[in-house]
Amino acid sequence: MGEMVCVPGGTFPMGSPPWVLAWLERESQPFPGEWFGDETPQRTRTVRPYRIDRYPVTVDEFAEFVRDTGYRTGAERAGRGMVYGSGYWEERAGACWHSPAGEGRAEGYGDHPVVHVSFEDAQSYATWAGKRLPTEAEWEFAARGPVFRLWPWGDDWRRENANTAEYHAGRLHSPGEWRRWWESVRSRSGPLPQTTAVGAFGPEGDSYFGCSDMAGNVYEWNSTVAHLYDEEVECDATLRMVVGRYRVIRGGSWMNFRYQVRCSERMYGDPDGWSNFATGFRCAVDA
Repeated sequence: MGEMVCVPGGTFPMGSPPWVLAWLERESQPFPGEWFGDETPQRTRTVRPYRIDRYPVTVDEFAEFVRDTGYRTGAERAGRGMVYGSGYWEERAGACWHSPAGEGRAEGYGDHPVVHVSFEDAQSYATWAGKRLPTEAEWEFAARGPVFRLWPWGDDWRRENANTAEYHAGRLHSPGEWRRWWESVRSRSGPLPQTTAVGAFGPEGDSYFGCSDMAGNVYEWNSTVAHLYDEEVECDATLRMVVGRYRVIRGGSWMNFRYQVRCSERMYGDPDGWSNFATGFRCAVDA
């Protein structure tokens, strides 16, 4: 069930130090500073030894699970899935794990990360495979290693190392630029920028422990419930609304800016059936 990486366990700095938030402000990146407040304060965390998938779970691997169990995902049962349309997220009939854009069964994507999988779908696969979803601390340690790094490979951004919006479009400075790029590619014939085969950006884009696709390609479900590192931290008000309810998702996706695919970046998904065409998962097991 997929190649796994042995992570020896250890102690590491989880989250972002103050200089990162100051750097984000200086970068004139498109998001308010409060957006990243949930990454602070940085604290020391220790994890026990474990193994984690080298790659996100692929379409072919998920298909094997479906063939063996007859499982139907939440998107399949609903008959629709979330895709990013002309202006924002929208539901599209037929969009699901084997038809990410809702345009019939997609061929040639077997080695791409599976998407349109909810938290329940990811957990069901992991249980069938004799694994589990990683905790948030395990995910970040596997992505970063024992010392602080902005991205899995280091502190220097290299757009050729990860499947992000900037890999496809060059540097984007604002949501307006991103939207104009998105509109331009939607108007062309041929496939849109989307997931790539797992491991396509390795080894240069791999993490300290040799995990691939931990920056970009797809967001990944974690088992950890959404929480703040410090209740007094200044952060976006919408983040407080998901505390105790949503689950953590990590890594960013093919749709995101460089700032959203950092090792410390935190996002959240509703575990009650929510899925989309930019979120997948990888599994872990105790060592």
